[in-house]
Amino acid sequence: MYRVELHCRNWQHRGEASAMWRLYFTLAALTWCVDSVGGFSNGKVGVACGDMEPQHGHEPRPEPPPYMVSVDKSTFSPGENITVSLQVASSDPMFFRGFLMEARDAGKLDSPAVGFFILTDPHQSQLLQCGHTQGSGVSHTRNTKKTQVQAVWESPEKPPQRVQFLVTVVHGYKIYWVKIAGPVVSLREMTAAPTTAVSPQTTSPTALSTQFSSVGCGHSKSCLRDPVGCDPESDPHCFFLSFTTDEAGRSVMFELSGPTEGYVSFALSHDKWMGNDDVYLCENDRGSVTISAGYVSGRTHPELAAEEALWGRAWRLVDGVIQCRFHRSIHLHNRFNLNQSYFLFLAHGRSHNGLIYKHHHQPLISTIQKVITGLPEDLSGSRSPLLIKFHGVFMLTVWMWIVSTAALIARHYKDFWPDTTVLGQRLWFQLHRTMMVLAVVLTSAAFTLPFIYRRGWSKCCLEEAFRPMGAGSHPYIGCAVMALSIIQPIMAILRPVPESPRRIIFRWLHFGAGTAAQILAMCVFLGAAQQALLLPSPWSPAVLTGWLLWIMMVDLLLLIHQCRLRGNSSSDDKENISFAQLDRLQHGEISKVKKMVLVVFLIGNTGFLAAFIKTIASL
Repeated sequence: MYRVELHCRNWQHRGEASAMWRLYFTLAALTWCVDSVGGFSNGKVGVACGDMEPQHGHEPRPEPPPYMVSVDKSTFSPGENITVSLQVASSDPMFFRGFLMEARDAGKLDSPAVGFFILTDPHQSQLLQCGHTQGSGVSHTRNTKKTQVQAVWESPEKPPQRVQFLVTVVHGYKIYWVKIAGPVVSLREMTAAPTTAVSPQTTSPTALSTQFSSVGCGHSKSCLRDPVGCDPESDPHCFFLSFTTDEAGRSVMFELSGPTEGYVSFALSHDKWMGNDDVYLCENDRGSVTISAGYVSGRTHPELAAEEALWGRAWRLVDGVIQCRFHRSIHLHNRFNLNQSYFLFLAHGRSHNGLIYKHHHQPLISTIQKVITGLPEDLSGSRSPLLIKFHGVFMLTVWMWIVSTAALIARHYKDFWPDTTVLGQRLWFQLHRTMMVLAVVLTSAAFTLPFIYRRGWSKCCLEEAFRPMGAGSHPYIGCAVMALSIIQPIMAILRPVPESPRRIIFRWLHFGAGTAAQILAMCVFLGAAQQALLLPSPWSPAVLTGWLLWIMMVDLLLLIHQCRLRGNSSSDDKENISFAQLDRLQHGEISKVKKMVLVVFLIGNTGFLAAFIKTIASL
């Protein structure tokens, strides 16, 4: 650096060049000087790998460092991982801005670095090539204040008998410590050499210093988010999963986040059905977070595996939002191979005293299978299976549009087309009958879809001593609606002729069964709370209430219009106008109003239905 500064001065004091050339070269040289001095703030300190000394032109501090280096194991085997942590040791508000971490042969500390590192937080640290091995050193990415960093060291295939971790820590430009001696770890079956520099070891997860971010989704890491496009750094309601493969291609780092008081989890599955899945959970355990792996066989509680399956574990629990990070080897015995493709499940729920309960809502399931170690993708998912979406669309179409329109025509439009017939029947009757037959067909189709999806009856059960779980009353009301939908056409086929004295009985039964079916079909309100088709609240109840008020208002308007016409047809008018003239007069007046009301009614019904279909499609 001193040579650079002298170089700058030489350029500045050259009197032979013209003023313009002198200014040009002075600015260029000064830019070079600034780059040389400030370049280390980005952690690109590969030139310091040998002696591990910052090229700041100052002496390192002689007093003991206020930092400690710890590991999670004291022995290792070839290819095994060890988590190395650097953190502030004193209780004072201390911090550091930069660091350089290496692992060396404990018997030859001047030899090149051995093994290589795996990053646990790419936002705070980066890999360096110290010697001939890429990733054999770790340094900072920015000169921001830090109190703790972590990295995972992987032993080489032919490691030395003992390995010691060395760290250089920079507090400020003039304040730094070089080669802070960390723990010595020994090759398994060997006795670890005593050293005064060994810090207390820890096997518990560490605390995350920063929140997760969606920056890099689809570019440097794969992400699955709900709602779509949310950022866990700014949105406390964001459910977030990201994963990225390390540069050596041997492990994957997962980041999981979500607002829950119990647990948040994700699973790798070969299909979109729960069962025989590889599960990973982050559970709130009385103020701390337990990170574990498990396996689910069927719809049962996960069988938790040993914690050694995961490493580099860290967590954060703030304002009811759980965030956890961990690493997992790509190839692991009794676990799914991460080089293969899977559907991703993202779920959350309650826990009590370490016991995991069923998730409250349908898990978010990725729309496609994803190779975990494949290229980064910004994945999309849905909490509602396609069959259940069709179930909702069919039922809403039947009872919001078809049935309400058919009932309106039968009630108010019998005399609207007095001279128009289709296949020998009056037009209103053919419209009413066709719509009702279509309603029965679509209701039957919608009725079978949940059975296909659930592979049987959806049982209503109790979740231990807690709240009721399952489908609730929805399937029972649905069965009643289906039964009434079938009874209606049977009654219509067996109806007596219009002149029969029993016709009045048919009319009341037909009217009663139809009205009961429409009322019970309002189980759509209850269906809106089903976890398999979770419509947004309070939006969906409000829109459904608006639709009910809409059809009641149209029906009331037509009734008032009909009463007004009957009142205008006084006895005096009937004396002066023949019955035929009266019918033509009334028909002309009615046609104008009823035609407009019918068109507006159909447009309104279509608008309400379209709003729900669009919402269901986005789930």
